Amino acid sequence: MKSRLFALSLALALSTSTLALAQTQPVERREIGNQILENVPVAAPSIRESLARYQNARSASFQDWAAGGGMLIVTRFGNTNQIHKVAAPGADRSQLTFHDEPVSGVHTLPGGDVLFSKDTGGDEWFQLFVRDASGKEVQLTEPGTRNQSPAWSGDGKVLVWSRATKGAANYDVVMRDPAAPDGRRVIFKGEGQVSPIDVSPDGKTVLLGRYFSIGESKRWLLDVATGKTTELNPVKGKVSYDGGLFTPGGKSILMLSDEGSDFMRLVEFDLATGKKALVSGERPWDVEDFKLSKDGRVLAYVVNEDGYSKLVVQDFRTRRALPQPQLPGGVVSNLAFSEDGSKIGFSLATPTAASDAWSFDLASGQVTRWTASELGGLDARALVSPELVRFPSFDKRSIPAFVYKPKLAAGQKAPVIIDIHGGPEGQSRPVFNPFHQHTTAELGAAVIVTNVRGSSGYGKTFLNLDNAEKREDSVKDIGALLDWIKTQPDLDASRVVVYGQSYGGYMSLAVMTHYSDRLAGGVERYGISNFVSFLQNTEAYRRDLRRAEYGDERDPKMLKAFETISPLNNVGKITKPMLVMQGWNDPRVPKSESDQVVEKLREKGVETWYVQFKDEGHGFAKKINNDRRREVETQFLQKVLGTGAAQ
Repeated sequence: MKSRLFALSLALALSTSTLALAQTQPVERREIGNQILENVPVAAPSIRESLARYQNARSASFQDWAAGGGMLIVTRFGNTNQIHKVAAPGADRSQLTFHDEPVSGVHTLPGGDVLFSKDTGGDEWFQLFVRDASGKEVQLTEPGTRNQSPAWSGDGKVLVWSRATKGAANYDVVMRDPAAPDGRRVIFKGEGQVSPIDVSPDGKTVLLGRYFSIGESKRWLLDVATGKTTELNPVKGKVSYDGGLFTPGGKSILMLSDEGSDFMRLVEFDLATGKKALVSGERPWDVEDFKLSKDGRVLAYVVNEDGYSKLVVQDFRTRRALPQPQLPGGVVSNLAFSEDGSKIGFSLATPTAASDAWSFDLASGQVTRWTASELGGLDARALVSPELVRFPSFDKRSIPAFVYKPKLAAGQKAPVIIDIHGGPEGQSRPVFNPFHQHTTAELGAAVIVTNVRGSSGYGKTFLNLDNAEKREDSVKDIGALLDWIKTQPDLDASRVVVYGQSYGGYMSLAVMTHYSDRLAGGVERYGISNFVSFLQNTEAYRRDLRRAEYGDERDPKMLKAFETISPLNNVGKITKPMLVMQGWNDPRVPKSESDQVVEKLREKGVETWYVQFKDEGHGFAKKINNDRRREVETQFLQKVLGTGAAQ
């Protein structure tokens, strides 16, 4: 009884002292439109002025070839990305959609209509729309559902997509059908994350995929008329597939697969015999995208070589290499052949040039840049290209990182921001990033963009090194990076900030709990603070997918591990200031993850700035919000790194 009374008294004393401490930390709150700023000082005009050029840099993303010629791109001339048409290289960008919310996933359907996707406030409950030549837009999908992965037959008569409903973990496959109620009908009741990948040329068969985790997926053939499914390439063990398309005639399927390899390779599956033929050859890197011309003659695919893209073009029938495009070092995405197969369109971004739309002419071998996105007045010649380095971690494993360095006077050392990507199955790539360029040029700080273990792009062995109970091995990689920074003559190990978003936000919090004494502060945007509450509150359609990566909190062993490693349970180890940011409509990492860690940090007396956006989700898509985000980040970094006055 005495011990129980003592425990109660101690708990009361601790709660009282915590309350008293919290009361000494008043929250200064400002609301500006849809933005909420807590404990954030009013920014000096000089901060906004220095950011203006960087924040007004624009990009253009190639989406598809337009009916009748030209390209469809997505770019921003106002607050959000919208669809534009570019009639010819260097021509004006003609805006086609005018929505308050950003538009994505743009495709030209057979017949010329344009299909696109849009959500509300970043909630990721995507709706599909079709826009005809007159500009009339029709919504294909019903409100309150999440719709993705559209696919269609060569004549466009069969159009299918996947659909999830609120509170459900399963996706159904829906087909557009003008004769059905509401113009659509379910043709397959799915289990888990099921999506149509492609439709056979005759419209009779749908290639279906189910995603279990980044290391495991399956493929089936769905008979549209009967609903019968047949598994494609049934094998023992886990295999990961990506993409998939029917070849002309529908006799085989091209897919990316890591079967029998540590890397994703392009494989052709013969539907009659089941035989598999390796198309891309043996490479020590992942193939990450591919397209086949409509006539089946030419194949194009992209290889991810240590973060940089290599576009490969070959004769599909003979497998012989064709003249190859010579591109600047960067990242290629969104491949698409023109209707006549004479050109390949794609997006290309480099560290010193924002994403733009490009094409490659197969006959002439000429590479043409269709758009020249503005850099907001920045001098491209003054921008920094990163150095690709590798540092040894605690287990001697080599960890890659891109290092952006400012210009320094002799003997000067630069403070450092460690930028950790999300995912965790993501990869930082050498693309234009206004944050990296502004930080090096205006704050005089180096930025180290690292791909810790668990990152994609380096093979599945590396990818699986942080799974489940090995989660904090990736945090130890950052500890090793801190050791490496100390050995660099031009980097200041006494002024280091850790920075990340999404899973990178978790990493920022976790690194702060382990190495707070070696850091000046931390920035985290919509990061996981407690794995148990995250898994319980993330949207139902994501929950099992995340359990496959992080571990299952219903397993007592994993529950104990989560209790040990979750940053929320280790906040007492954080002693340096933190900046936290969050969108209210985030379906992936709910706002509660940020709310609870901010509350606990303040209870512990840690200086904590908190920025919220009412009209954003997982990431900040609107320019007005990104401008505020960068303003506050600059204030915070100036303060904790001592590079300027945060007023």
